[in-house]
Order: sequence, then C-alpha cells, then structure tokens
Amino acid sequence: MKKIGVLLHGNGVFDGSEIHESVFALLAIAEVGAEAVCFAPNINQHHVLNHMTGQEMPETRNVLIESARIARGNIKDIVDVNTSELDGLVMPGGFGTAKNITKWAFEGPSGPILESVKTLIVALVRQGKPIAGLCMSPTTIAKALEGTEFHAHLSVGTTAEASPYDIAAISAGMESIGQVAEMASVREVAVDKDLKIITAPCYMMEANIVEVRENIRLAIEKLISLA
Repeated sequence: MKKIGVLLHGNGVFDGSEIHESVFALLAIAEVGAEAVCFAPNINQHHVLNHMTGQEMPETRNVLIESARIARGNIKDIVDVNTSELDGLVMPGGFGTAKNITKWAFEGPSGPILESVKTLIVALVRQGKPIAGLCMSPTTIAKALEGTEFHAHLSVGTTAEASPYDIAAISAGMESIGQVAEMASVREVAVDKDLKIITAPCYMMEANIVEVRENIRLAIEKLISLA
C-alpha cells in the first residue's frame, strides 16, 4: 500500500488548512487504495481569525495541535517524517500555507519559508516522488524550490474564469522566484511531468464543493499514477 503524506498547517481556511480540501484529499487517498500519513509543523499560528467576522482573535494556537483536529489525532510533527517513508505528498490549501508555512499572504514571494517544509519538498522532488499542491499550496512549492535547480510548472488557477483572488499577481509572484506559472480551471489539473508535480486550483477559483471534490480526486488519481 502506497503511503501518501498530507501536509497540514492548521484548521480553517483563513488561518490554517482548508477543511474541505483536507478532508477530500484524505478521502481520495483512501479511495485509490493508499494510506494517508498526516503531519504538520509544531509551531504557533501566525494569528487566529474569527471565521464568521474575519476579525483577529486574542488567542495563540499551535499548528500541529489544530491540524490534529482534521487528522482525528493521528498526526506527526513534520520533523519526525522521513521522506523514505513516503511515496508522495499532498498539500491541501487554505491560508495557513501562506501564513504559517510561508509569509506569502503578508510579504508575497519575498517572504520566508519554514526550513522543515522546504527540506521535505526538495527531498521529494530530488527522489522523483510526486507532489500534489492544492489551492494556494503551489506558492509554497514555489518558495521551496526557489534557488534550486528546479523550475516547476505550477498553477493556482486561471485568469479566464472568475476567482476571488488575484490569479495574475500570484502567478507573477511564482514566476519571480524561478517557477513557471500555468493557467488551469477548477475542472483541470496542471502536471509538471518532469518533476512529477500536480497542481489543482480548487477554491482559488469560484467553485462549489462538488467541483472542488472532483478537482482534488483528479489530482490524487494523477499523483498515484506517478508514484
């Protein structure tokens, strides 16, 4: 049975992992007969937001502990994960990837990335193991590969259809740090065949829950075919 890592970064779209995308990823992994291995960084969130109002709350929450809510407690600290244990990696979206793992949400492509995440992603690419980046997570892949010999083809969506986000600006940001931005709708995935990186727009586009579910299933099926 193939073991597929799932990198979580909190619990909730605006300050952690997008819950629909995380659960659909776990479901799709199970449906293709693989085993999910969940992990997250053991760090504090950048901030905690009230998901009803969007207002910041006077709280401190731990990314690993919050991610454990999605994983039903079956989760590891990322520093305890060895890439030799994994056959691939799935990275759900949500703004935790751009707030807790990188600072893209605040500093754009010039911000830092957690070294543990960079090390994991680069190691998997060098080992020829597939990675699926969902929603905003392609920006984290872009940051991880910045300064390496790899120039990945990545997509966060398309400018040809409606999106709540500035797809053109995010795409330009990925290109500014050495990656190649592609356009893909929520009905498509972008595949870098050389690096075995699959990216799916999911909720970066104006999409409903069924479209997001199908987009993720498509990405996981492609990942498994490359594993």
